[in-house]
Amino acid sequence: MRGIQEWYNTRKKLAKRASGRSKLMSMYPQALGSIPEETVRVASAACRKGTLAMRLRDTLGELYQDEQFAALYPVEGQPAYAPWRLAIVTVLQYVEGLTDRQAADAVRERIDWKYSLGLELTDPGFD
Repeated sequence: MRGIQEWYNTRKKLAKRASGRSKLMSMYPQALGSIPEETVRVASAACRKGTLAMRLRDTLGELYQDEQFAALYPVEGQPAYAPWRLAIVTVLQYVEGLTDRQAADAVRERIDWKYSLGLELTDPGFD
């Protein structure tokens, strides 16, 4: 936890220096929720044996909860992406050896990643 707090303090200092150049993100906890029905149907048909991303969601379920990340976010600012989703993307990115751009593309393009993240098939992902 100490490393996380140091990272957060450094982030706050950098944000103060940027003053106006960038906006801070604040966290509004989002529940894991269920996987959209169509995403389950299509992912199950396309990946009959499942994939690591799908097994991650099925096996671990609520591995991460947004409240675990509360100390990393300021109280004010524009809403951030759900921290639990970012954590899962980071794990999948590491396991698959992807760049940030490739991981963002996977969120937008891959059915199994949408399943793991509980997203609609039409969700545009993030940049």
